[in-house]
Amino acid sequence: MHCHISIQTGCFDLATEEAALRQHAGDAGALVAFQGMVRAHDAATPLAALFLEHYPGVTEAEIERIASNAAQRWPLTAVRVVHRVGSLAPGEQIVLMLVASGHRKAAFAAAEYLMDYLKTEAPFWKREDFVDGSSRWVDAKASDSDAAASWG
Repeated sequence: MHCHISIQTGCFDLATEEAALRQHAGDAGALVAFQGMVRAHDAATPLAALFLEHYPGVTEAEIERIASNAAQRWPLTAVRVVHRVGSLAPGEQIVLMLVASGHRKAAFAAAEYLMDYLKTEAPFWKREDFVDGSSRWVDAKASDSDAAASWG
């Protein structure tokens, strides 16, 4: 399985990333894409930005480990993950997950597995910056941990 991980501050282009994945996807019959965007949330104070930090080298290695675990569970041919860091405004893209496999069910399951574990195990730190000037670090959600735990 080919795996490419990119942690970056700049935007990504879905078509460009898909074309790059296809170069390594082999005879895949399915490609699943997930793109996440920054949500404004429904807090009393509107969100101005979501600020993300990571541990360079460690974050990429952890995402590669998660992808390797997925490849042991499903017949994947290629995985491509792009995750942004820095200050991101509501509506901006934050993550792109592309998964190629011989079959759609494997591609869908692996993409969901990867996102569940990405949210709980990849070392990112998130801070919400609000329009009133206040901010707070975001704790892990119990629902994300429950989703990851459901994979056994």
